[in-house]
Amino acid sequence: MSRYTGPRLKVMRALGCELPGLSRKSVGERDYPPGQHGQRARRKSDFGIKLMEKQKLRMNYGLTESQIQRLFREAKRAKAPTGGKLLELLERRLDNVVFRAGFAPTTVAARQLIRHKHVILNGRVVNIPSIRVAPGDAIALSERGQRIPMVRESLEQPSLAVPEWLAFNGQVAAATMTRLPEADEVPFPVEVQHVVEYYAVRL
Repeated sequence: MSRYTGPRLKVMRALGCELPGLSRKSVGERDYPPGQHGQRARRKSDFGIKLMEKQKLRMNYGLTESQIQRLFREAKRAKAPTGGKLLELLERRLDNVVFRAGFAPTTVAARQLIRHKHVILNGRVVNIPSIRVAPGDAIALSERGQRIPMVRESLEQPSLAVPEWLAFNGQVAAATMTRLPEADEVPFPVEVQHVVEYYAVRL
């Protein structure tokens, strides 16, 4: 399945929550599913509930289905609880760390910054959004990247507060991961156990 490029607000309304990594927009008063019958009360099946929780992760972090399946298999092999480990692996992706540090307004924009070689990881220019950041790693923007209007606006008005697992230095537009992110530090509501149950019978 390819990466989603359609209307983002529509996705958030369908999933019933705001996903900061997908869009800065708010659903506002239209907090019901899109479409002609969106305001009608609907009873969700057990499968539907699990699917929605999985889609929250896929859409917020901008992953393809094969990518999130790969991460789930890795989380399942770990000694830690599968759900918590999956969230940790998602939060440690370089594109997400760039977004959480406030360098970009969304994960989508952060991925573009990385692809265009505006991000420096431990002193080296990188262009792979899926690189896994580890405690002690330093992330910075190139001088050219710091002059991009989108980046300057995001640094002045970040979408989210910088998480506790990142040490941010605004003077030089740099951040350092101080520890591993925890499951309860994900910036949107998600029942990760439903995601575990969804994949448990499919992988």
